[in-house]
Amino acid sequence: MTEETLYKTSLSKAMALCSRREYCPEDIRLKLQSWGLGENDTCRIIEILIKENFLNENRFAEAFVKDKFNYNKWGKVKIAAHLKMKKIPSGIIRSALDCIDDEIYKKTLNDLIVSHRRSVKSKNQYDLKGKLLRFGLSKGFESELLYNIISSIV
Repeated sequence: MTEETLYKTSLSKAMALCSRREYCPEDIRLKLQSWGLGENDTCRIIEILIKENFLNENRFAEAFVKDKFNYNKWGKVKIAAHLKMKKIPSGIIRSALDCIDDEIYKKTLNDLIVSHRRSVKSKNQYDLKGKLLRFGLSKGFESELLYNIISSIV
């Protein structure tokens, strides 16, 4: 396959991918490189995708935050870390995280802790609080928020 044919094929495949679901530029960059495209062609394709609005970091970040919070029950810390790994700028991450309603966020965390508490076996209160705290931290919730909720439950 010639280089020009590979470029055109990769561009059309990337457009088809981006039309089905949200991707960030970094995901597409890795995918294009795995298809054997050079760095210059990869950059050209990503520029075209952004110009044609197939790729949009704001739209991706908002969809990512919404999905990970609603379906995976992740906290803001874990979501932000994953977006940073995808090389999304900090300002976009902050604005996407602001879309989460604080009351719903706290209620979700409370429900998660209450639900997990039923299945946790512990020797004493101290052990129970430690296990619940570790669970909440592993889901990516802020420690201050966790302390408040665990103290009110236990």
